[in-house]
Amino acid sequence: MKNEKGFSLIELLIVVAIIGIIAAIAIPNLLKSRQAANEASAIGSVRTVGTAQATYQSTMGKGKDFAASLATLKTDGGVDNSLGSGLKSGFNFSSVGVVSTSTGTPSYFDTLADPQSTGAFGTGNRHFYSNESFVIYQDPAAAIAKFTFPRNTTDPAAHTPIE
Repeated sequence: MKNEKGFSLIELLIVVAIIGIIAAIAIPNLLKSRQAANEASAIGSVRTVGTAQATYQSTMGKGKDFAASLATLKTDGGVDNSLGSGLKSGFNFSSVGVVSTSTGTPSYFDTLADPQSTGAFGTGNRHFYSNESFVIYQDPAAAIAKFTFPRNTTDPAAHTPIE
């Protein structure tokens, strides 16, 4: 009498099929979790840029001018190296500051955060925007167009504030 031990081919195929089903259920949820984490990081980074701009205005800007770029904020230590380079957590960041003029136009800045890719396998599905009002706006459809001066924050088109 043979004493054979082990699994049959059918048993192994059943186990592989069960693992495949579990993976098919888990992977989309993991991708959505990664997108949510990237978007939360982007919101925090936009908030960080706003804080850094306010700090720059009160110190280096002599109480009136915002920093011209993320590189300036990086040099002054307002943002970390990855955010200062414009790439962080699957998002592209930009912050452009305009200095005040002698004609009375005050200094202002625009901060944008756009995902590097969108869709089910993308790094995020929402675009974020903030300015010197320090309100963070979101738009899931497309990149947010910057507001112009004078600001019309009462009607920011389709953009909805998240804070």
